[in-house]
Amino acid sequence: MSESAERYVGEILVRRGALPAGRLDDLLRSVTEKNVRLLELLEATREVQPEQVTKALAEEVGIPFVDQIKHGDVPAQMIDTVPITFARQHKLLALGYLDPSRPDTGPVRVAVSNPLDPTPLDDLRALLGRPILPVAATSEAIEDAINRVYERKDETALTEGKEEAVSEELQDLIDMTDEAPVIRWVNNLFYTAAQRRASDIHIEPSDKEVVVRYRIDGNLQVAKTAHKGFLNSIVSRVKIEAGLNIAEKRLPQDGRITKRIQGRLIDVRVSTIPTSKGESIVMRLLDKEKVLLDLEDLGYSGAPLACIHHLVTRPNGILLVTGPTGSGKTTTLYAALSKINTPDLKILTAEDPVEYELRGIGQLHVQPKIGLTFASALRAFLRQDPDVIMVGEIRDHETAEIAIHASLTGHLVLSTLHTNDAAGAITRMVEMEVEHYLITSSLLGAIAQRLVRRLCPRCKQPYQPTDQDFRQLGVDRARLKQILAHPGTQPWPGMPHEYEIAAAQVSAAADPSAPDASFPDLSDELEPVEAEPTQIRDFRDLAPPRLGPSAAHATGPAWGARGASIEPGTIFYRGVGCEECGGTGYRGRIAIAEILILDDAVRREVLNRSDANQIARVAIARGMRTLREDGARVVAHGMTSLEEVLAATQAGEVD
Repeated sequence: MSESAERYVGEILVRRGALPAGRLDDLLRSVTEKNVRLLELLEATREVQPEQVTKALAEEVGIPFVDQIKHGDVPAQMIDTVPITFARQHKLLALGYLDPSRPDTGPVRVAVSNPLDPTPLDDLRALLGRPILPVAATSEAIEDAINRVYERKDETALTEGKEEAVSEELQDLIDMTDEAPVIRWVNNLFYTAAQRRASDIHIEPSDKEVVVRYRIDGNLQVAKTAHKGFLNSIVSRVKIEAGLNIAEKRLPQDGRITKRIQGRLIDVRVSTIPTSKGESIVMRLLDKEKVLLDLEDLGYSGAPLACIHHLVTRPNGILLVTGPTGSGKTTTLYAALSKINTPDLKILTAEDPVEYELRGIGQLHVQPKIGLTFASALRAFLRQDPDVIMVGEIRDHETAEIAIHASLTGHLVLSTLHTNDAAGAITRMVEMEVEHYLITSSLLGAIAQRLVRRLCPRCKQPYQPTDQDFRQLGVDRARLKQILAHPGTQPWPGMPHEYEIAAAQVSAAADPSAPDASFPDLSDELEPVEAEPTQIRDFRDLAPPRLGPSAAHATGPAWGARGASIEPGTIFYRGVGCEECGGTGYRGRIAIAEILILDDAVRREVLNRSDANQIARVAIARGMRTLREDGARVVAHGMTSLEEVLAATQAGEVD
């Protein structure tokens, strides 16, 4: 669209109250710079809620807006007539006949995401041969409905009957894979996984069926099933796309697929293994075009954020990020690199594999099979005159030795280790036969990190924690109050207002006979700040009506007059489950961490060959916050639940 057309759309949104007038010019400049449409930019940044945008456009053209689409009411004739590629490309869905009793005549109701674009409706009118009656819905609602509606037909085909498929070994696998339902069913796996933010797809055979599970926010969830007779068809289809040998069923195989889903380039790493019930497939999805998270988006703020920024801007030394697999170590290193990635620095990375493409950074994929290991990559890097080096993982003495040599010769080295806590990074390097004096000379610090699921802002509910809750957390009320009082621990301005809302709801729940009173809308008081945009956005989603009825008259130790300070740590939250979070009560993840800095006191302990527990005790006395204590902080701030922190950390980490 032309610049004038984009401005016309923006003026509609301003006139209808969906977009602040002062933001239009800035957004239009971004549209021109990034060569995208205004609606696409608003959808990507979530600066305006999609419902507001779609409602404003629907009001402008005079068509109704629908909050949700009942995909179960879409007739089968519509699925057969309208190609799924056409529906997805134009983000529209034929919902059915205006008069279901007379399907041969009358107009067809069609949901559209952009009411200002008449071209797809003209094409659909020609395709169906009858009048079109458009209604407006958000693109998310339409995409979800398309996915479910067209999946329904393939699910029926792959789930029902076909008992003769038990003898599938006698059939031609290529012919079976070419069956359209299987192709669509497999393609739908990728589409649904991307839509639901899944990191992995698991295809697992059982006795009578094939089970598909998605890993979302670190947890596996059953997504769909198919008849066991279609296992070979599904496996063969995936193997063909990944360039694997479909005839080899006795050995594990690895491959990769590149998919473009909703305009995004997705790199899929495929792994197959033979099991007693058939071949099992796991596919890891890596979004090559995904915008990298900032450290703030991961949950770092205040003093910890400043500490990491200080470490990654040092001219030389080693910074280690530790934790088990899946704890976000590489993501944290990427976020740290993005902070220092400037034209005056040469940054090289050695990774296995390269997960995300970083502009302006040289990234190398190590391949041990051909002799390209982390150690050999490090040696080559030192001849490339880099300023900063990132090593995917320090696994052995050779890699550790070269990393230390690089840090001592004027390079900043970032890497990861598999240890449970920050102090364990030191003992792990000792186990790799690194001399203690080299550790104290080169190591700047270690960050132990875990990922916990973030509570869904739409359905989380407050409650008053008990003494048992604090005992489980391993942090008493006095210590939690001390942590929250530390400078920089408040995740966003206006946080006490949310405590007021929560305290009112808790008090109202304790006194059901008291009359309900809605709490005033606080959205105008919560202007975003640059320091912590993600947390601000999450709080803005947590509008008072979604929290439930609040009692302005409520009394209690955690309640005061409007604007009064609510004592931090008196309210915790738990997830309830809603449609937006898929009934889990969680949406997204956030990091908790402990940061060990090698100051003089810690260095003395290392040189004295102290164990990890003694090093940790000294670091805690010097101000280090443990994983459990940092978890207590995010629990008290309403970002995660007590159960998530307990599951992600060990009791020993408190001691």
